[in-house]
Amino acid sequence: MSQLTDEISRRRTFAIISHPDAGKTTLTEKLLLFGGAIHIAGAVKSNKIKKTATSDWMEIEKQRGISVATSVMGFEYDGYKINILDTPGHQDFAEDTFRTLTAVDSVIIVVDVAKGVEQQTRRLMEVCRMRNTPVIIFVNKLDREGRDPFDILDELEQELKINVRPLSWPINIGAKFKGVYNIYEHSLDLFTPDKQKITERVEIESLEDSRIDNAIGETDAAKLREDLELIDGVYPEFNVNEYLEGKVAPVFFGSALNTFGVKELLDCFVKIAPSPRPIDAEERQVKPVEDGFSGFVFKIHANMDPNHRSCIAFVKVCSGKFERNAPYRHIRSGKTLKFAAPTAFMAQRKNIVDEAFPGDIVGIPDTGNFKIGDTLTSSETLHFKGLPSFSPEMFKYIENTDPMKSKQLEKGIQQLMDEGVAQLFINQFNGRKLIGTVGQLQFEVIQYRLLHEYGAQCRWEPISLYKACWIESDNPVALENFKRRKHQFMAIDREGRDVFLADSGYVLQMAQNDFPDIKFHFVSEF
Repeated sequence: MSQLTDEISRRRTFAIISHPDAGKTTLTEKLLLFGGAIHIAGAVKSNKIKKTATSDWMEIEKQRGISVATSVMGFEYDGYKINILDTPGHQDFAEDTFRTLTAVDSVIIVVDVAKGVEQQTRRLMEVCRMRNTPVIIFVNKLDREGRDPFDILDELEQELKINVRPLSWPINIGAKFKGVYNIYEHSLDLFTPDKQKITERVEIESLEDSRIDNAIGETDAAKLREDLELIDGVYPEFNVNEYLEGKVAPVFFGSALNTFGVKELLDCFVKIAPSPRPIDAEERQVKPVEDGFSGFVFKIHANMDPNHRSCIAFVKVCSGKFERNAPYRHIRSGKTLKFAAPTAFMAQRKNIVDEAFPGDIVGIPDTGNFKIGDTLTSSETLHFKGLPSFSPEMFKYIENTDPMKSKQLEKGIQQLMDEGVAQLFINQFNGRKLIGTVGQLQFEVIQYRLLHEYGAQCRWEPISLYKACWIESDNPVALENFKRRKHQFMAIDREGRDVFLADSGYVLQMAQNDFPDIKFHFVSEF
């Protein structure tokens, strides 16, 4: 038992979330650098060496410089096993990110010092608040001109609706940026703008130490002391329990591109962040330390390797120990399955693993057995809850442009839909396939991936719809009546559930008024 407890207590599983361009992928890279998982910083984004960021490995991501699929990366640091889930910042992929947040124990939010809190960050923070997920904030790009740190703190509190407590403090910003004072460890870190080198640390006894004046000059030293006095006056002492309850967010300042302030963040993070926590299933609460293995699929990814047409199901281990080749029960189908080649990820590099512990993410090769939300256990029947699929707001008909390749197109659509990239509906009136997404960019991604991964060409045909909603009723007559009246607007989803395609908000409202016996759902809980 003790091995299990030890392994759990050293696990830290978290997601990095931010608005596009706040520097999330860069921060991920630098954390990997400290974990020894990659060895050259800077080569990550340099075009001379054709090596793109390890966490953005899908072709379309490299071309557009955005992360569209959540990558999973694990590494060891200082005796801890750290699992990072890098999420897409682009709002068209919000749904993927929401699901990822169900698989992590804490979150790091990256905020750009010049732009402050942006729309996407607010939405993601709402999900964290719903789940009381502990949050640490990293204010990035201090080597560029930005806003006053006190203003940023005020904005974080107002916009993210959470109390903050700085644990490091910048000495000037932009061109005059000299470094940060690490409040958590009472040390001074000086900034040298160099992507390859880690910064120098000045050992100091106390804030009155003259070494501070020598290092940054008397004027800046005086301002630093004044700022820190103000911080102690305004913000209560940092309390780890309040952070773990999701009530207060520690704030760090730095520049991820210059590897500055990242180590301070990581050192504090491994000490205070939560190890894997109990998870609610429909039946009961599941604790990580239980002997029986349980886990759930929170993501499915087609073609991690373009040479093999395979999918990988990402399973978050919730309790017990996952073992290779052990028989596990697939709750939805009732089958018993064994996994000969489960993998752990270092972005694109996969290693076969023999065992995994709560908090770890295991990749399981999937030939069509899994759907998002599926539960695996050693024997007990459990259903983990809360993996939503939102009702899409953008729709297009998908048409095959190459009749010779219809099988490839069919397979490609099936696999991409399994991933939860978008949702497929079959229009009952004309039998055509309709794809619904949360954002415009997904259509481009689907078209691109169908062509490059499956050799299938498709074209989109516009259709003007307002929303798709799932309908059900306890009154079979009322349901039949509704479906007959609205037969031009009826579709079914992949589960065979009835879906009403409303072409305007007015039509939807009228339908709700005219058919009181029908329930309209805008989120399908899988």
